[in-house]
Amino acid sequence: MDKLLYVAMSGAKQNMNSLAVSANNLANANTDGFKASLSQARSMQAFGEGLPTRVFSMTETPSANFSSGPIKTTGRDLDIAVKGDGWIAVQAENGGEAYTRSGSLRFDTSGVLRNDRGTAVMGDNGPIVLPLPIEKVEISQDGIVSVRPSGATAEVIEEVARIKLVNPGNENLMRGEDGLFRLMSGENAPADPSVGLLSGAVEGSNVNAVHEMVSMIDLQRQFEMQVKMMKTAEENDRASSALMRIS
Repeated sequence: MDKLLYVAMSGAKQNMNSLAVSANNLANANTDGFKASLSQARSMQAFGEGLPTRVFSMTETPSANFSSGPIKTTGRDLDIAVKGDGWIAVQAENGGEAYTRSGSLRFDTSGVLRNDRGTAVMGDNGPIVLPLPIEKVEISQDGIVSVRPSGATAEVIEEVARIKLVNPGNENLMRGEDGLFRLMSGENAPADPSVGLLSGAVEGSNVNAVHEMVSMIDLQRQFEMQVKMMKTAEENDRASSALMRIS
């Protein structure tokens, strides 16, 4: 009896974990550059005294869906989208380097170039800082950032930095709790000159909202089934107890 209860209990718990993954994906269906998380369930052997006969289920997120999201044309000078494979290097909160596909950029009052999440964009020599005041910013296909100082004539364009673009291979990346990707080795990826940008556009989320909704419905039904199994185990236990009292 306890085996049935154990399997149902662990299954219900992991269904809740899978629901959280799908719910997070759905919540980011409109987040620029977001990559949907994948989830899978597998059986795990329980270890410990008296436990070798027990097997429980475990939900894990082995990777992310790295397919490109839709390209949305904005016409804004500070909006960029990565063409094909590749990533934009940014500075994480701990000061380390991380990677994203979110390319809606802006600069703060100090001139630091940031994306829409407030993360500083990295150049060849650290975070990119624009020389204020400026009238116009242009970003080329190879990531070169050029500015026109305030008051300068239209033909005056100065190159100030190059956005660090990398392509370490998606199989070498993992997502952190902050939503940014990093190399599994903990090292920084080298700049890749073959990575190109589209100016005046951003990449949307690759989340399929319909798929995530169907997945959530399916997981909720599985959860209900696990709960029913736990109730059945309880009813069987009561029936067994009653038979023992009769005997």
